[in-house]
Amino acid sequence: MDYQYPISYDWTTDETVEVIQFYTSVEKAYEKGIDREVLMATYKQFKSIVPSIAEEKKLCNELEEISGYSAYRVMQKAKNGAPGDKIKM
Repeated sequence: MDYQYPISYDWTTDETVEVIQFYTSVEKAYEKGIDREVLMATYKQFKSIVPSIAEEKKLCNELEEISGYSAYRVMQKAKNGAPGDKIKM
């Protein structure tokens, strides 16, 4: 990983950690796969910190620009999956 995650300096340390956990879950979906429930839990935490759809899009687009990983595509696959699925891109 030779890039920095998009974050907001308005977030607390705990909030920043939660958002980074979501970003790493997206990476795991691409690199080796991740359990759907784990991914959904990290997304739920992310959404509690970033409730705005516009801000979510902005952050996820920034993540995709720097890493090549699409949080949108990962979450679409997870939302369409069934409990117990492994999400692998």
